[in-house]
Amino acid sequence: MGKKTASLTHIDLAGRPRMVDVGAKAVTARSATAQAIVRFPPAVARSLRAAGMRAKKGPIIDTAIIAGTLAVKRTHELIPFCHPLAIERCEFVVEFVKSNELGICCEVALSHKTGVEMEALTGASVAALTVYDMCKALSHEIVITDVRLLEKSGGKRRVRKGKIIQ
Repeated sequence: MGKKTASLTHIDLAGRPRMVDVGAKAVTARSATAQAIVRFPPAVARSLRAAGMRAKKGPIIDTAIIAGTLAVKRTHELIPFCHPLAIERCEFVVEFVKSNELGICCEVALSHKTGVEMEALTGASVAALTVYDMCKALSHEIVITDVRLLEKSGGKRRVRKGKIIQ
């Protein structure tokens, strides 16, 4: 037999958008880890580090983790074909990976019939956006980059794409 051709799962036979039917899938332990990088101008990074990652709006990393967690839990409200999920675990690792680059990793896990890649990506993205919002008074040259899935497990496929920040 030949290799199976990939197809879009959110399109029905008539080419219309649809939510994937997960009714027949088995419940398995599933997890996903995603990252986002926030790149600061060097002087801004030095200033933030010297201030203990606190801005006039408050503790930057703590606020980003809270915002990212809220986003994970509301992903189905933001992305039309995501299933509402009862998240069992959501963890963030936020640390400088280079002198001026803040790495944000979001790991999400549950036991369900569908995965949590979109939840992890949404969590990392919103946490990065929160960092930007809290720091934009210092510079509009801050860049959010490298938003990507690092790892996924459970279901049919396992994916590992990069180094997890830890």
